[in-house]
Amino acid sequence: MQLTPHFTLRELTYSATAARQGLANLPAQADIEHIRHTAQRMEQVRSLLGDVPITVLSCYRSEQVNKAVGGSPTSAHRHGLACDFVAPKFGSPLAICQAIEAARAVGHIAFDQLICEFPHSGGWVHIGFRLPPAHGRSQLLTAIKRDGHTVYLPGLQP
Repeated sequence: MQLTPHFTLRELTYSATAARQGLANLPAQADIEHIRHTAQRMEQVRSLLGDVPITVLSCYRSEQVNKAVGGSPTSAHRHGLACDFVAPKFGSPLAICQAIEAARAVGHIAFDQLICEFPHSGGWVHIGFRLPPAHGRSQLLTAIKRDGHTVYLPGLQP
């Protein structure tokens, strides 16, 4: 099902972990509407990155898939309101996060959470949204590994 010009329900519900472990990753109807909202917001992201292709790594996660990947029980991924992605033709995850934050600062996009995940080892961008009329926190974080554990640092850390 095509949700927006550049995003399908299939790509926003695909999980390599689910496929590998034989887990169902099927959203309820309410979650499909959340996923559609995220797809619309990802169209904004794609546009502000110069309309380069975006590769979605994770969006919706069923409870079982979320547990399998070690996700937080309160993760926005559980309801299809977060997207992990890369856009290699634009640049690194840090460059993508910097562009998104610059766009937010001038009112071109809103988000709840923007995390530059593991920028020193390839990494990806995590962006989370809230449904209207809620306003996002505009939280900026950088995730790194320290002593084998994920640590979240405030702001975008180069």
